[in-house]
Amino acid sequence: MSRVRITLRRVGAVTALTAAGLLAAAGAASAHVTVHPESYAKGATDGLLTFRVPNEEDTASTTKVQVFLPTDHPVLGVLVSPQDGWTPKVTTTKLKTPVKTDDGTITDAVSEITWTGGKVAPGQYEDFNVAFGQLPDDTDQLTFKALQTYSDGKTVRWIEAPSSGDEEPENPAPVLKLTAKGADEGAGSATPLPATSKTSTGTKSTASSSDSTARGLGIAGLVVGVLGLGAAGFALARGRNGGTSAE
Repeated sequence: MSRVRITLRRVGAVTALTAAGLLAAAGAASAHVTVHPESYAKGATDGLLTFRVPNEEDTASTTKVQVFLPTDHPVLGVLVSPQDGWTPKVTTTKLKTPVKTDDGTITDAVSEITWTGGKVAPGQYEDFNVAFGQLPDDTDQLTFKALQTYSDGKTVRWIEAPSSGDEEPENPAPVLKLTAKGADEGAGSATPLPATSKTSTGTKSTASSSDSTARGLGIAGLVVGVLGLGAAGFALARGRNGGTSAE
């Protein structure tokens, strides 16, 4: 019986550690700044980008958000939507390579947008909407580096570009994929943002409400738990059989 108890303790410990790891991974997956939709067609015009900023701190609010737009492949005609409680500041930069359009040659483009004055409380997120006139057609993706500043002075730098491997960086930057013109997976193909009672100028909700990854990991945790219990039952039955034959 002592062998059975040891086996049960070991199975329980492994199951608990596995479940804890899965929950930690689920929390990390829902915490970073993202851009929606996830893809647009190359050269798309008159569209909308939404930067979702969740608060991952337990005791501090997000009080400043900075999004940096690439200037090597500039986004043209950027307009910032009004946001309750937030004051946007738009910074433009002179382009090293001007962009020729049907309306003329563009020599300047927006390189940074900073929102201040509002706050995102713990357990909530905020959506920041940015309209654009035209996306570039000479690249496969756009990386928008972002800085998130909290009321306690902490700043999280979401600036790491994705690598060729499957592993996600620790602090990934929001990435917009650009697909071939006219492809089915172009603009609007990404999962739409959940509807809320607020207008399209901004959205607040719990950060976990839209995290399908966390739900998937939770299911995986349940499977691991069931397997662990099955192993424990097998060990118990085996121990009992062994005791009977010894007698």
